[in-house]
Amino acid sequence: MADFRMPVLGADMKTGELVAWLKKPGDTVQKGEVIAEVDTEKAVVEIESMFSGVVERLLVATGDKVPVGTVLAVIRSESTEEGAPSVGPAVAPPPERLARAARPATPASAAGRLRISPVAQKLADEKGVDLSGILGSGPGGRIMVHDVEEALARAPGAPAPPTAPIDRALRMRQAIAGAMSRSHREIPHFYVESVIDMSRAIAWLTEENARRTVARRLIYGVLIVKAAALALKKVPELNAVWSGDHVDLKPDIHVGVAIALPGGGLVAPAIHNTDALSLDELMTQLRDLVRRARAGRLRSSEVADPTITVTSLGEEGAESVFGLIYPPQVALVGFGRLTERPAVVEGRLEVRKAIHASLAGDHRALDGYRGSVYLAEVEHLLQEPESL
Repeated sequence: MADFRMPVLGADMKTGELVAWLKKPGDTVQKGEVIAEVDTEKAVVEIESMFSGVVERLLVATGDKVPVGTVLAVIRSESTEEGAPSVGPAVAPPPERLARAARPATPASAAGRLRISPVAQKLADEKGVDLSGILGSGPGGRIMVHDVEEALARAPGAPAPPTAPIDRALRMRQAIAGAMSRSHREIPHFYVESVIDMSRAIAWLTEENARRTVARRLIYGVLIVKAAALALKKVPELNAVWSGDHVDLKPDIHVGVAIALPGGGLVAPAIHNTDALSLDELMTQLRDLVRRARAGRLRSSEVADPTITVTSLGEEGAESVFGLIYPPQVALVGFGRLTERPAVVEGRLEVRKAIHASLAGDHRALDGYRGSVYLAEVEHLLQEPESL
């Protein structure tokens, strides 16, 4: 047997609310398959199973808010010996809770039957929303809370917006405040900065995009993310997280990308194995990640796995950014907007496209010299965009 536990999905996450079970007792589950949805302070996150096997029993009902580490379900895992005890004691819940947990999150799937999360169903019932015309944005067309909220906003003569989005925005700001306060309080930050000439990268990108269809065109942000990932091979100590009282260097590079959400707030989910992706693969994954982050459809591994974070202010942001590190990571890379700057090139004064890059480092794990080496490597890689 194996325990499926409430995962840690944020630096200061203490509890999570189980929104829905996507599996029921007796169902087969594969490692990496989404088995449940959990509401954190920032978003509803799809939780993936760490095991392959059969769902033995569900221990927490939808709507329950439980601490991180709580056993949510027991899986008869293919990777464990028959009859082996699960990891840690699982306290059986009262029969009425177990009965609620065992019920599928949605009605049995008959033809035309809607799939809707319990929280969305509750909001729809309270507001009298007809769900028959709503196209869900969740897994398999599942109707989520924000789908109901959008339907309310579109309704003729709709009353003032419901309080749920405001509450979520407030909770998100509180969660961000908690994480950033912890970062500022506990991490001795240092900063190094550099101005990177992007003229060659932008020229190559313009020429490359001219050969592509609109749907396949790249943005310069993918060049930045790829260079940030590859530079970690030269300075691997930046690709690390704190584990208890020591720094754990990570062999795999999972770059977290800061994404602004429509209602306010920020998430920084991971693009897994960023260094191994081609620019086309990276562009596809980045588009998908942004779309799902803004739809509230991130997966637990994307939230929990970043080994370093990149934040880019895009084309309309400030010229530079000096960010705070996301615990338990030890570094954050920031890029301002693309600008034109005067530069001396082989004795001539020219106007060049440039971007301001900064590195925030944890002085307990890194030093300014290694941070400078890292930024120099990022700059070097961006001078050879065709090799990224």
